[in-house]
Amino acid sequence: MTSKKVLAIIVALAMIFSLAACSSGSTEPQGGSEETKSVRIGILQFAPHASLDNCYNGIIEGLKEAGFVDGETCTIDFVNGMGEGETNSMAAQKFVTDGCDIIIAIATPSATAAYAAAKDAGVPVIFSAVSSPTGAGLVKDLNDPQTGCSGTSDNLNYPAQLAMIRAFQPEAKTVGILYTTSEANSVAQIEEYEKIAGDYGFTIKTQGVTDASEIASGIASLTASGIDCLCNLTDNNVVNNFSVVTAVTDPAGIPCYGSEEEQVAQYGCVASETLDYVALGKTTGKMAADVLNGADIMTMPVSIVSDSEPVYSLANLAKFGMEVPADYAGARCVD
Repeated sequence: MTSKKVLAIIVALAMIFSLAACSSGSTEPQGGSEETKSVRIGILQFAPHASLDNCYNGIIEGLKEAGFVDGETCTIDFVNGMGEGETNSMAAQKFVTDGCDIIIAIATPSATAAYAAAKDAGVPVIFSAVSSPTGAGLVKDLNDPQTGCSGTSDNLNYPAQLAMIRAFQPEAKTVGILYTTSEANSVAQIEEYEKIAGDYGFTIKTQGVTDASEIASGIASLTASGIDCLCNLTDNNVVNNFSVVTAVTDPAGIPCYGSEEEQVAQYGCVASETLDYVALGKTTGKMAADVLNGADIMTMPVSIVSDSEPVYSLANLAKFGMEVPADYAGARCVD
């Protein structure tokens, strides 16, 4: 382990133990009576990037609408794991030892860490933005989990994404995908793309990386292999370091397509068939509230969010001399 990674983990753990006891940053409850705040909710977010931030905001909305307001009717402990697996695992264990009544985990790595810490303690886990709950070992069946874990799944619209790429780049032949080998969601998404890529005249080329330190070399290798564009996944490691990706793809004249809106609005992708991650988070929050109100987590079906819409950025398209195809003239521009 590098000294830089050790330092990052130490700093993150210090944040967990000093600030995580309350989302306001205080270890003491804020307002209300002790009785009304007897419910304790732990929220674990894998990394600080925009789509996961949207999930968190939606979760808070969903909890609030169901009557769970931090400092008034409950205490919410929030930890951002800063993209470090060890930090997420330690935070999840602390939620259990601190007596949280439920853990809400945002993204697959946080969900698996939370489930590992909570399953033997009988603490229910509600996950958000997990693309393959069965592949990640979080549930036995989407309709009948039977694990003490359930939540929301972001089911990307793979056909619409490939149709979009074909419309924006009619002559493209090869779509590149950079992914993290340890993220089950990414592995599952690649399988789905590979199943249907031929229907749209594409070949998929992939490049796996193990952590953030390999992203620069990984994208350089993928770019050199002769791809026409990059299709980015909901891969948390890659998204959290996307500036490293565009630092290579932009000069090479290779457009990137995102898997959600923020990758277009903030990270440099030209377009995306996007899901609404605030709405997904809101559904997650309401599911957690249902469990706190007595719903059976063992039989609660996973909620699959698949409705999508196309979005694009004129500024990002201009970098590659690209224009909006006629079929997407009515799509939403995020600039």
